[in-house]
Amino acid sequence: MELHLILLFMIFAAVVAVEAKDLLSSLIGLSAAGLGLSLAFLILKAPSLAITQLVVEILCVIILIHATVNKDLPFIADGRWLFNTVSTFFFISLFLTIAFFAIRELPAFGSPLMSISGDYIASGEEKTGSANLVSAITLGFRSFDVLAETAVFLTAVIGVLAISRRMGKINAK
Repeated sequence: MELHLILLFMIFAAVVAVEAKDLLSSLIGLSAAGLGLSLAFLILKAPSLAITQLVVEILCVIILIHATVNKDLPFIADGRWLFNTVSTFFFISLFLTIAFFAIRELPAFGSPLMSISGDYIASGEEKTGSANLVSAITLGFRSFDVLAETAVFLTAVIGVLAISRRMGKINAK
């Protein structure tokens, strides 16, 4: 049920990002969709992907805000500050509400949510042949997770490079 609510939230945020009139509102909608994706990864028991998504999302949002603030500020001149302020407070209150319920569901510190960690410690070296337990878990048991994290990171780097590139004139010689 929680996953369905988060997916609906992501769809709503994506529609806001696409339909917004100015770049800053669109960026806020995109950030909300990324936050929803991070929460969905947490629900699907992929915390490393959730952390990667959140870090990449924060870095991309900082770079995109820096790129858009100087170029697009029509909400001040057009009187759209009320819509932007209301939508910002709406997304912040929605985030804090979801975060409150998510944090209440976390297990107590020191008590693991899943018992798989004991299996990793007991038979990690035997199953993978690696003396380093961290490498055994990362490359042996969680290789698809690492591949997905690498794909998210590569996509973020390509997106940042595509957005922050300078449009120059082609000198024909």
